Amino acid sequence: MNDLFRGDLVRLTTESPEALSAAFARWNRDTEYTRLLNDNPQRMWSEKKIKEYIEKDMEKDPPEEYFFQVRALAEDKLIGHLNLDVVDWPGRDAFVGLGIGETESWSKGYGTDVMNVLLRFAFTELNLRRVTLTVFEYNPRAIRSYEKAGFRHEGHLRNFLNREGRRWNELYMGILREEWMERNNHAPGAVPRG
Repeated sequence: MNDLFRGDLVRLTTESPEALSAAFARWNRDTEYTRLLNDNPQRMWSEKKIKEYIEKDMEKDPPEEYFFQVRALAEDKLIGHLNLDVVDWPGRDAFVGLGIGETESWSKGYGTDVMNVLLRFAFTELNLRRVTLTVFEYNPRAIRSYEKAGFRHEGHLRNFLNREGRRWNELYMGILREEWMERNNHAPGAVPRG
């Protein structure tokens, strides 16, 4: 079996609160990044405040949430983060969120590779049935990346977000376990090997 948390370009890791808070503080100063990731108004947080939040959040760590950091294999550089929230264990449904904070790492295939690694974990390790995500319509780079990973458009919230005097839709995209298995050449009913 392959390394569950390693792709062709990236690996999923966990980082210390110090490393995370430094990275998040730097990434959150980039308003283009935060506006692609979040619908809330921009807020600036100190590295200390972010570290306190991370440490408090780590204490909770419910089994429904899986939080990873993303490192590029070539440089072993921390470039982003990823979370998988299982919103319905009986139904085996989860939402995924991804942020590549290092802008020089955009448009290089990292997002698609990260999502492929996460889907392998979701469908082989957690035995999920569906993984869903949301993305703003003004982020075509992310939309293309998610499509490459096998996500399909499932709907949208019309005029969800007001940015720079214009209303934007929030898109819903999802992938089912059987779709992922077919894309990865697994026979129906077979146990995927990753």
